[in-house]
Amino acid sequence: QVQLVESGGGLVQAGGSLSIPCAASGRTISSLTMGWLLQAPGKEREFVVADSWDDPIAKYADSVKGRFTISRDNAKNTVWLQMNSLKPEDTAVYYCAARDGSLATTSPRQYGYWGQGTQVTVSS
Repeated sequence: QVQLVESGGGLVQAGGSLSIPCAASGRTISSLTMGWLLQAPGKEREFVVADSWDDPIAKYADSVKGRFTISRDNAKNTVWLQMNSLKPEDTAVYYCAARDGSLATTSPRQYGYWGQGTQVTVSS
């Protein structure tokens, strides 16, 4: 079983940056595909980025390309989401997720492990 815990969300002004970690336990992230997904109020959960343990190139949603970056710290068993040039429309609860297998899927349904989520609010 994999446990994921996000932290570091908060309020940031438009144009600012925020880095949120996801600490994993129960399995090493080096054997998992890791992802970040978001859910805005009244909307369905949607894909942000996926990073396969088997592929050095992560997959990003078009809306965040060039602004967000996923990274892994295998020694700390932690995944980070660096968010730059934040926009009010980035406001959402951000979830860390993981899945067995090497497919960097964009489908929330294919992630079997989820964190509790952390709120990110971007003010204009």
